[in-house]
Formats: sequence, structure tokens, C-alpha cells
Amino acid sequence: MIINILLLILLLGIQTDMTLLQIVRVLVASLIIASAVGDEIKNVLLLLADDAGLEMGAYLNKFSQTSNLDALARRGLLFNNAFTSVSSCSPSRAQLLTGQASHSNGMYGLHHSVHNFNVLPSIQSLPNVLREMSNDRILSGIIGKKHVGAADHFRFDFEETEEQHPINQIGRNITNIKLYTREFLRQAKAQAKPFFLMIGFHDPHRCGHVTPQYGEFCERWGSGEEGMGTIPDWKPIYYDWRNLDIPAYLPITDVVRKELAAQYMTISRLDQGVGLVLKELETLGFANDTLVMYTSDNGPPFPAARTNLYERGIKSPFILASPNPEDRHHETTGAMVSLLDVYATVLDVFQLSTNNSAFSSKSLMPLLRKEPRPQEDDAVYGSHSYHEITMDYPMRMIRTRQYKLIHNLNYWSYFPIDQDFYTSPTFQQILNATLHRDNLPWYRSLQSYYERPEWELYDIKSDSMERHNLAEQPQYKHVLKVLKQRLHEWQASTNDPWLCAPHAVLQAQGIYKENPVCLTLGHESL
Repeated sequence: MIINILLLILLLGIQTDMTLLQIVRVLVASLIIASAVGDEIKNVLLLLADDAGLEMGAYLNKFSQTSNLDALARRGLLFNNAFTSVSSCSPSRAQLLTGQASHSNGMYGLHHSVHNFNVLPSIQSLPNVLREMSNDRILSGIIGKKHVGAADHFRFDFEETEEQHPINQIGRNITNIKLYTREFLRQAKAQAKPFFLMIGFHDPHRCGHVTPQYGEFCERWGSGEEGMGTIPDWKPIYYDWRNLDIPAYLPITDVVRKELAAQYMTISRLDQGVGLVLKELETLGFANDTLVMYTSDNGPPFPAARTNLYERGIKSPFILASPNPEDRHHETTGAMVSLLDVYATVLDVFQLSTNNSAFSSKSLMPLLRKEPRPQEDDAVYGSHSYHEITMDYPMRMIRTRQYKLIHNLNYWSYFPIDQDFYTSPTFQQILNATLHRDNLPWYRSLQSYYERPEWELYDIKSDSMERHNLAEQPQYKHVLKVLKQRLHEWQASTNDPWLCAPHAVLQAQGIYKENPVCLTLGHESL
């Protein structure tokens, strides 16, 4: 292909009297796009769930029926150590699309409504970068939930999101998702452009605090039940809550079982939506040259999960499915990866790169060929600052194969609860049991959930539930010191404004501009 392009351009130069400089410019632009549309992977499809954890058969959940996701996992690479760097919707989507931690890109919390968080003025996202670096020869699209801003910083060529439609109609109505996917793919074919398409499902996000008539997870919306409307392509799957096992991190109650049944119902809708999108990909002839990624923005909206840096808040489902026969299929990987890596992976597919030092992103493409040798000090990092505007509880984290260190910067305050989780039956049961001093079969208390120390250190290998904080244990003094230093270095390298918090102030202007320092607030003497 590249040889043909060279011959065409040289012929064009002869026929049109193009200068040598003009020929070189055209050649460079053409080589970029030639790499992007080579003989193998030409396109990227990113399937993004909303508040989904590992509730799928491929991750050994024996109840949640996810036949399409399980089939995708069988023909791809399933990740057992994938983590989001932030456990909140808008910041997580911004990390995917910018390759930068939330403290670097400025999307500190939720974008919409009163929260109004946006990325910093200098930040550009994947659709903008792809357009500029390929000279508008790569088509970008987003269908479903977007939830990031400002709009100019996330400008897709094709957009059908909550900015144009009611969120349920574009994020949960899988028939609409199918039809808009078909429209986008036809456009890509007509324009003969490689593409990056992001499908933002709104399932299985809670909706009970806004539209309780549809169920806690909008599980009955579009089900065909009286007054619920119908989604033509959805065949609802109803779960008998009495038969469900409860994950160890949740209270062992019937209230939780009923919530899980509702959540699984919406996950099955998501799964059927995934099947519809993949079918469109195949029907329109893109299945053999498209890299497919599936993941979720953060963990499920249950205690110790979403908005937390505990395992259930950051452990992410992740599937990377390549159409190339020589790549890994029906395998699992134990590589430690972050959702920050999606950005570099997409750029790698299109043979584009960036040298911005604030990026915490690396390409996952090499994992499709070879499993790296695991090292005990392999690490991913976390940076959570807000969810809602009132949830001022910044946390930073380093997670290695054995240990996790969490730094709670606002540890003197109670851990905040977001609105849709507060109204949930599960949290209301925890709250009422605490208020009335009733027994509740839960692995922790509400007080310990609210009141957290500045430093939390866990041995994940022996304490996967993160019940025993080792930060004050003398025998872990060296581990604590090393992890603190590594975390500090990551924060410094990614321009974290909270670098010196909470006991010092970052000075990076004037005489400190070249060598920023942390100046004490005198907390040690108080």
C-alpha cells in the first residue's frame, strides 16, 4: 500500500508541477494514514459500561447472564488486573479520552448540572487529537452517554448522546444504539475512513433517585410491562433474587439480593446491546479489521465500591479483542493495567504518538502478542478528588501486586455519600440499622466507613477485603516508606495540585518555579 501511495504522489507531482516540499508534505500525511489503514487493524470500537463491575460469566459470576460479553472474552484477551484510576463517572471518561489522571486533566468531578466540572483549557481529547494528527482522515464517533466537557475539548465527528437525546433513550435503548451504530458505520464506509467509535451504555447505572417508577436500576424501563414502554431488541431477563449469592463486601440481606437482581437485569440489557453493536460491525464488513475494547468507567454503586479506591471501586472488567489471528485469543492476562492506557492504545493502533509528560498512559497492544513477566513492584495509580461538588474527599493511591496504599487527604472529615447511592435500599438499610442499633451482617460498620485514617495500607494478597490497615504496624514501616515515595513521585510527574496536601502547601511560582517545593503548614506542632 505504501509503495502505491509513493508512486501515486510522484505521478501527481509530475502532472501538476508540485514542488518537492509540497510532495513531501503530502507524503508525510499519507504515510500517517497509510499506517492507520494498513492490512490489519484499521479501526477501534470502545464499549463502555456505566457502573459495572465484574458481574459477568467470564469473571466467574454464575448468575448474571452475559452471553455476548462472554463470547467477546473468548475471542479476545481477558484482563484480571485492570483498574480505573478514578472511581467516578466523568473523571473516568475523561481519563479514557485524555490519557491523563483527573488531577492532571482537570475533570475533578461530575460534569453535568450543578457540579459543572470541565477539563482544563489546554487539554485535548482523543477525537480532537485523531482529527488533527491525521489531517481529518480518521472518523470519530460517540453514541450513548458522553458526560464530559467542555464540548470543544471533546468534539467527535459523529455525536448522538445525552446532549441531543434523553439519556435513557440514547444510553439504555439498545435499539436506538444499534441504529445509530449502523448510521455511523455506513458513514465511515462511504467516506472510506478508519474510525474510532465509543459506545457509552448507561446501564447498569442507578436511577431510583430520579425515576423510581422504573426500578432502582431502571431495570423495568422499556421492558414491555404496563406503562414501561418497549425496546424492540431487548428480551428482558428476570432474576429470582432468592437464588442469588451476595458478594462478600455487601451486607448479607434480602434487600441486597433484590438490588442485585435488578442490577443483573440491566447488565443483561447492556450485554444484549453489546451483541447488537458487534452484529452491526460484522454486517457492515468491519469485524475483521476492528479492535474491540470493553470496560466500565468504575465499580458498581454499592458500599466500598463506586467513589472509593477500595478494590470494588477500582477493579475493572476489561476485554481486548483483536481480529488478527496471530494475536492472543481465549486467554487471560495478569498484567497490571490502568484505564488510562486506553488513550495510548488507540493512538498506537493509528500509529500516532504523544510526548506529553503528564500522560500516565501506555499502549496495551504488546499484550496481544506476549504476556510480560510479572514483577512484584508492578503498579497502577489512583487519583480521586470529587464525585459530586459537595463530596470534597481527595484520595491518592498506589496499588502493586501485593500492596495498596491509600492517602486520604481530607481524613478529618467524614467520607461523603453521593445522592443516588444514599437513596438506595442497600444504604438505607445500613443507615437505619445503625441508627436503631440493629444487627446487620456486614463486614464493617458505618462508622468505620465514614471515619478513615490518613494512610491505609493493605496486603491485598492476604486481605482482599481490605479489613486490616497495616500503616501503623512497625514491621511494614519500610513498605510504607517505599510506597509513599513512589506515590509522591507519580503525583509530582503528573502535576498533581494536591501534591503537598494536607500538611503542606505547594509553591511552584516565583523563585520556586523551576524547583517546586512543599512548605509546611506547621501541623507537626499542633
